[in-house]
Amino acid sequence: MKQLNEHYIGGARRTVRHKETILVRDSATEAPLAQVHLGDASDVADAVLAAQQALAGWQHIGAAGRASYLLGIAAALEDCATDLANEISREVGMPLKLSQRIQVDMPIAAWRATAALAETFRFVSDVGNSRVTMVPVGVVAAITPWNYPLHQITAKLAPALLAGCTVVLKPSELAPSATVRLMAACEAAGVPPGVVNIVSGGAAVGEALVSHPEVRMVSFTGSTAVGRKVAAAAAGDMKRLSMELGGKSAAVVLPGADLGQAVKATVSSCFLNSGQTCSATTRLIVARETYAQCRQLLADAAAAMTPGDPAEPGTRIGPLLSAQQRERVLTHIAEAERAGFDRIAGGSEAPVPTSGYFVAPTIFGNVAPDSRLANEEVFGPVLAVLSYDTVDEAIALANGTAYGLAATVWGPDATALDVANALRAGQVDVNGARFNPAAPFGGFGMSGVGREGGIYGLEEFLEPKSIQLPASALQA
Repeated sequence: MKQLNEHYIGGARRTVRHKETILVRDSATEAPLAQVHLGDASDVADAVLAAQQALAGWQHIGAAGRASYLLGIAAALEDCATDLANEISREVGMPLKLSQRIQVDMPIAAWRATAALAETFRFVSDVGNSRVTMVPVGVVAAITPWNYPLHQITAKLAPALLAGCTVVLKPSELAPSATVRLMAACEAAGVPPGVVNIVSGGAAVGEALVSHPEVRMVSFTGSTAVGRKVAAAAAGDMKRLSMELGGKSAAVVLPGADLGQAVKATVSSCFLNSGQTCSATTRLIVARETYAQCRQLLADAAAAMTPGDPAEPGTRIGPLLSAQQRERVLTHIAEAERAGFDRIAGGSEAPVPTSGYFVAPTIFGNVAPDSRLANEEVFGPVLAVLSYDTVDEAIALANGTAYGLAATVWGPDATALDVANALRAGQVDVNGARFNPAAPFGGFGMSGVGREGGIYGLEEFLEPKSIQLPASALQA
């Protein structure tokens, strides 16, 4: 079992002084993987100081110089990509073939895509008699979750560094392998001391980081409940916030849609990473007259997703992260069963492997729109099916939650686009259109504030500063 007892502060690894630890287990076998040593507020103070001291020098080297370090990090991560995919798969439960592509290859590509923005993004522009300069926010606190560990770190760290900010990262202690690999990548790339600082820890470290007076921005991904606390703590110092929170995304299937395609894509999205995905389409909204047909399609799709060892090539759905996560999901399932919803697949008694944190892929139909299952994020492989009589009712159902992270629409192109425009969601896919990493990712309402991805993610870490100049100065 690994002992993970190092922070990365000021360009050096430091042994964790605090005595608190947590045990990380293999999600499929429950065997111990690592003991993670957690830091405290004193480690946060050291990391923020290191970031402050590095800030001026990091800004001085310019965007092109900063981009070269991003490319170095990408190259170092690529060197260990196969091992990292295996490690994340064991921690989180995503099948290995998906873990390689989604958990590792996509983030590495994102490091490179962010570096390329140095060549195209206008950090200085003239607007009338004003020179507008995009200025780095300063020291950034980045707090990331466990479900897509490297992806979420990359979505914050890469644009923050390109912008000229220095960062103190608090990654999830529940999926630590990506953090260990990132430390080594920063060393291999020769990132200057203090530019990237990593402090392992739980809630106490997060609270100390968010409330530190020299932190000028907090970029947080996690639950809406924790996001509220982060926002409240950051408000005292008027810190800038970028927050990607929970979701209860809807897939709206319109009359005339290809039901087979819509059902297959919705089930795949809902059960991706065992449902441990904030943007997963966890509500399927179908016309009442098509419910019986959709029900059969859903049952068939779920039957093809037998839970299994994520290391096996044929596995399509693996375990959840932990016993705690499994019990939380099973509680939602049991409540839906007591409510009498139409159980189409799975359920609390469905067979699953005896070891590991498995929950059977579960689908409930005829779900009441005001139920917890239709409104709360389960974060497990559970799909709720709701029915409508009119398209206006379908739109109302889709918009009928506090969240607004993502959605999909299926149907004739013109009608589907009209419905997509009516949905309150940060990103809407129409008829299976592919994900675009350069487009803004983020949500409305309780799904957060700010955006990640492309130039939109870069702009989150920049402040526009305008200097009004006389005509003679502009001409010069």
